[in-house]
Amino acid sequence: MIVKYIAITGGVISGIGKGITAASIGAALQSYGLDVEVLKIDPYLNVDAGTMNPNQHGEVFVTDDGYEADLDLGHYERFLNRDMTKFNNITAGQIYSSVIQKERAGDYLGATVQMIPHVSNEIKARLARLKGDVILIEIGGTVGDIESEIFLEAVREFSMDVGRENFLFVHVTYIPYLKITNEFKTKPTQNSLQLLRRTGIVPDLIVLRSEEKLPESTIQKVALFGGVKIDSVFGLEDVSNIYSIPQKIHDEGMDGMIMHKLNITPSKSFEWHYPDFIRDVKIAMVGKYLATDDAYKSVLESVFLCGYKKPELIDAESLENLDQKHVRDKLGRYHGIIIPGGFGKRGIEGMINVIKYARENDVPLLGLCLGMQLMTIEYARNVAGLAGANSTEFDPQTPYPVIDLMEDQKRKMNLGGTMRLGSDEIKILSGSRLYEIYGKETVKERHRHRYEINLEDFKNIFKISSLDKSDKLFISATSKFAEAVELQNKKFFIGVQFHPEYRSKISSPHPIFLNFLKTCEKE
Repeated sequence: MIVKYIAITGGVISGIGKGITAASIGAALQSYGLDVEVLKIDPYLNVDAGTMNPNQHGEVFVTDDGYEADLDLGHYERFLNRDMTKFNNITAGQIYSSVIQKERAGDYLGATVQMIPHVSNEIKARLARLKGDVILIEIGGTVGDIESEIFLEAVREFSMDVGRENFLFVHVTYIPYLKITNEFKTKPTQNSLQLLRRTGIVPDLIVLRSEEKLPESTIQKVALFGGVKIDSVFGLEDVSNIYSIPQKIHDEGMDGMIMHKLNITPSKSFEWHYPDFIRDVKIAMVGKYLATDDAYKSVLESVFLCGYKKPELIDAESLENLDQKHVRDKLGRYHGIIIPGGFGKRGIEGMINVIKYARENDVPLLGLCLGMQLMTIEYARNVAGLAGANSTEFDPQTPYPVIDLMEDQKRKMNLGGTMRLGSDEIKILSGSRLYEIYGKETVKERHRHRYEINLEDFKNIFKISSLDKSDKLFISATSKFAEAVELQNKKFFIGVQFHPEYRSKISSPHPIFLNFLKTCEKE
């Protein structure tokens, strides 16, 4: 089969759901037996997403091979039930760095290095590497952004290289509703289509995002001004369950239209299964990045994929100076608590306050990365009697550094791409709750951290075997490092140094989340 390509561009505003649209189109086509590959193009100058603030850009998603990516790669993994790699994402920083390196090495034979053809050719070379029946290319940002122009040009050129009969442009744009006049406004979309045409791209399909279902008259108006037939314009309003979108794409005939335009003959019938029964168990997630839900996207989706209502976000800073009675007043209505990952000392004492509440009141608690480290600090302070115990990340002068910088990190000065990143093999200790959850001794999980439990200096406050019947904090998984802690006399009190949320997929919710939530359901 000749490789087919679908480029997805965005108009009017960012954050309208291009990534979910791309993932849903991919999932729909995949269900027909097609081998679907996905590429996210990010026009920012960062080499990767690793140094970006989650409050501004959303979570950093980590792949098995240790690549720090835009959160859309998480959508691709969850919808397509497969692992992404560093080859599923390119940034402007990567492209420009490569071009400069080649220029310095003399690869351009003395030519004046320019945006076209040198930068555009570099982008096209990355596109040509991808293999599959259908390649989805999501171009980040919004049409009209100055940093996106070279990527749009490169994709336009690439569409001519492979043949327009093998290439489809899908433009995802936003239709605002003007309450005062009780009408949907198409002018912003008309403007974005004009900007797109100026780049030399005419969309084959237009997807209209909106809060509510669009009237047929709006669809007709966009088709007229967009220069496409009305059957090539699709409304995609907000839904409560994003995993229903592949089914909606099928019901609306978008997948059939795509295959018709690309001359694709499917090998089997469409079939899509997704979680549609959501249990109303109240989970609190106490975190520090609350400017956008995207900061904890993979954790939220991991809970939802288990068939449970997404956690409610609680500001850790608001809990810092409260006594335990007031912490109970704030959190007493929840069946379980999650402490997610993060960096920096802001909000840390609030999270430790919550961990103490959960431990003393036997409220199911799951700590992820930073969460595990804080569970260790709380135990050291309040059970092991090490007053002032802390992480050297938050207090370099702490008398009891139970969490310390990993040894190999002490020699690294740069912040970008220098943490412990990606998938590592982990040994799960028999007799632990974690062993019950996994049902096997060896697993692979993804990491993203610089600090670890300081076992060398504080081994005496832990137990490292289930044969030890004391109530000490049990280190229940290991690699070269302590990978997990748990208290065995609790309903669920587990912290993991890795990020299980990065492995949750629509067909296989992560067993740690599933076990945690089932425990919470009994509360």
